Amino acid sequence: FAYGETGLMLTNNGHTIKADYESGSEIEVDGKTYKLLQFHFHTPSENNIEGKSYPMEAHLVHADADGNLAVIGVMFEEGAANSVVEKIWSYMPAKANSDMVVSTEVSVMDMLPENKEYYSFSGSLTTPPCTEGVKWMVLKDAVTATADQFKKFGNTMHGDTNRPVQPLNGRVVAK
Repeated sequence: FAYGETGLMLTNNGHTIKADYESGSEIEVDGKTYKLLQFHFHTPSENNIEGKSYPMEAHLVHADADGNLAVIGVMFEEGAANSVVEKIWSYMPAKANSDMVVSTEVSVMDMLPENKEYYSFSGSLTTPPCTEGVKWMVLKDAVTATADQFKKFGNTMHGDTNRPVQPLNGRVVAK
């Protein structure tokens, strides 16, 4: 993980709050470098861990030089306030199809748990066009956010924003 601090462009597309990340942040997985493009949120979670659903999940969307996608899933459980979420929510566009510039720098690294171990599988994007062949890495440990932080996102989105958990259909989840 090599994520820097950056300003963000937030977009409320009517389905989520998407934060476009400036270039220069990346991950390296299996010898390949994937650049962080954006992250966004879903409520409740779109992935389960050991059968458990979470109130919110963030997806950090990356692409390699060939356009192959890798997504890191970060689960949120109720607890202490999340400082990155708090900063983003303070700028969150309330209306669908609107943008807002975050004037202070944000590091998505501050939104990740200390333990970066993950479950991995090959899947698809969870929003149209639901592109297949995405390298998924769902972090094993959750981070916290408050019930009010979950509620503010849900109220802005007017309800749930998740795609239901999909059957494995023969896919293997590696620990």
